[in-house]
Amino acid sequence: MPRPVHCRRVAHQPGSARFEPADAAAGPEVILGLDELEALRLADLEGLYQEQAADEMGVSRPTFGRIVASARRKVADALVNRKVLRVAGGNVRMTTEREFVCAECAHRWALPCGTGRPAECPACHAATFHRVHADGTVGCGGRQHGRGKGHGRGHCGRPAAESAGTP
Repeated sequence: MPRPVHCRRVAHQPGSARFEPADAAAGPEVILGLDELEALRLADLEGLYQEQAADEMGVSRPTFGRIVASARRKVADALVNRKVLRVAGGNVRMTTEREFVCAECAHRWALPCGTGRPAECPACHAATFHRVHADGTVGCGGRQHGRGKGHGRGHCGRPAAESAGTP
């Protein structure tokens, strides 16, 4: 018996759930799961490495690789064979907000996904803040492009309780 599929985090809801070529061939639709669409968005549109994208979705790197390979195969089938592509289903949890914590005053706040990175902490106006990830860690996750002291290296990867205090 296979292992149960874990819930995958998805931060983007598609504007349209059905894509149909003008001369669509009669036949079965290609069903692209929401997790597969998210994998395509993270890997191909956002340009994230598989390890980073897997962290965003809350899956392992090999699992992410399988998801994105399946998604690419389905999209290619729909394009080459002029099939209707429908986005639906999947064991997903929609994430609509991102949480931040200030390294100076420990203030926490959340912003909707897709609004861009804030310029400063809304409480103390410091630029030294980090994103709180779903697993409770704080920081850039090794991507090395944060805005805090040390350009994102100092507090990265520590649990939120450790890095939220004064440095």
